[in-house]
Amino acid sequence: MRELQDIRPEIDTIDEQIVTLFEKRMGLCEEVAKYKIATGKKVFDPKREEEKLKVLQSKANSKFNGHCVVELFSQIMAMSRKMQYQMLAEQGTFTKMDFTEVDKLRKTEICVVYQGVEGAYSHQAMRQYFGEGVKNFHVPSFRDAMEAIQQGKADYAVLPIENSSAGIVNDIYDLLVQYENYIVAETFVKAEHCLLGIKEATLSDIKTVYSHPQGLMQCSKYLENHKDWIQRSDSNTAASAKKVLEDGDISQAAIASALAGELYGLKILAKQINYNAENTTRFIIVAKDKLYQKGAKKVSICFEIPHASGTLYNILSHIIFNNLSMTKIESRPIEGRNWEYRFFLDLEGNLGEISVINALYGIAEEAMEFKILGNF
Repeated sequence: MRELQDIRPEIDTIDEQIVTLFEKRMGLCEEVAKYKIATGKKVFDPKREEEKLKVLQSKANSKFNGHCVVELFSQIMAMSRKMQYQMLAEQGTFTKMDFTEVDKLRKTEICVVYQGVEGAYSHQAMRQYFGEGVKNFHVPSFRDAMEAIQQGKADYAVLPIENSSAGIVNDIYDLLVQYENYIVAETFVKAEHCLLGIKEATLSDIKTVYSHPQGLMQCSKYLENHKDWIQRSDSNTAASAKKVLEDGDISQAAIASALAGELYGLKILAKQINYNAENTTRFIIVAKDKLYQKGAKKVSICFEIPHASGTLYNILSHIIFNNLSMTKIESRPIEGRNWEYRFFLDLEGNLGEISVINALYGIAEEAMEFKILGNF
């Protein structure tokens, strides 16, 4: 058996040779990139790469080494593509993905739509971001809100996309894919659920509680202390408050915001009954136009990839290579295609930054489907 001190110098020599050959290979890849820039040929040629990997794998002396050769050259080819994308960016071949930078979003002489009714947290988010005097209207469903801005009936829609306790709002992710509408801003509303009843009611009168399913869930610990109360689901928290007012039943209560109680003239029977005092909902501001504000710091995208080993890693490698930070990734099943998924990803950055452009162009080239959902 040879000693380590005898083996390691040989490894060091081989490593130096590998570096020299790698740089020579990248130099040739640079020539390939120049050719593709001149001819308009696509950087990514999956069929060519697959054929090349099979040939290289066959040259290995063992099954294990063959597997390692495929992994090694997959990475080398990926690095070559990234270098080519960078050269394309420097040549101005692709720019800001058709998005327009603006100093600020217009907040006067506009119309805003939100889902639900007055007093809902979406209503509160709308007032918080645009102010109380803005022209607005509400619709029954998230889809109705997306339709309203698509058809020009509203300039912006305010939609909940994520709750710190309950997680993502699946329907919103799906609608962002289906409609050519884009996220232009976000705002956060802290959920402070109250138990609301008519003015004559007291806690001892309550027998039935109405709220959105998430409202009931977020107040589950409080409701455990009132096991005799019947829990009823409603379309949203403010709709529950409206029902309690309209029914005028002393035995009914709603779990909703203090704003809903104020708007519907209800009495607060108990404050801050949600078990997580920091419970917060993130709302997105959606518009029809591809806009992003100067100084926007988060890019949201979605993409589909082949159901094959390493495809997600290859996509994410563009973010790593360009030294960007991914802040969120979610997956949603693709309708009509069993066990295939669409990925939603947020990363830090601005569409005016070359590193972001490089990463997004690489992802767009190598994904089956790709869409920028917004920069905000």
